[in-house]
Amino acid sequence: MHSTIFDTPVVNTLLRAVSRATLRITGWRVEGCLPPDAAKSVLIAAPHTSNWDLPYTLMLAFSLRLRVYWMGKQSLFRAPFGGVMRWLGGIPVNREQASNLVARSAQAMRDAVGPMQLIVPPEGTRGKTRHWKTGFYFIAQQAQVPIVMAFVDYGRKVGGLGPVFQPTGDVERDMAAIKAFYAPIQGKNPAQFEA
Repeated sequence: MHSTIFDTPVVNTLLRAVSRATLRITGWRVEGCLPPDAAKSVLIAAPHTSNWDLPYTLMLAFSLRLRVYWMGKQSLFRAPFGGVMRWLGGIPVNREQASNLVARSAQAMRDAVGPMQLIVPPEGTRGKTRHWKTGFYFIAQQAQVPIVMAFVDYGRKVGGLGPVFQPTGDVERDMAAIKAFYAPIQGKNPAQFEA
């Protein structure tokens, strides 16, 4: 995986302090921590209903001392901001040509040296959707890493990491359990989220 802002010691330390102060000043709380056995993991990014989700997610990642990569639509990576988005941990996804994305992502996780958390929004879009994509589930399963239920709850002004979930292979039952965790969590635009 490419080097990111999370691999830049001085900047990372400075942004951790700025993130914690910004969250505190704006009334946000940070919950949870990443257990040692989830140093390599897939983080669910839900609900994803606003462009504000990325800045809050990055501030939470700095506050929680994570080393994250996140998937985003390819248009976010166009000039002049493409390099910055990659440095922030972004991985462009071409929705029209997503072939082998799960296999490539799982291989990248297996090959990664040290901690790595891959953030995947299951809705695949900020707009309302009735069905979650299961890519995050199969990436975790193929990479043999746990899923961590990360969240940004605008209703309570709390963000962080929830339970660690081990995929069982029963996708339908596992997805129902995961969605049950997210049901009470409120996105910035609640009408666009359906767990």
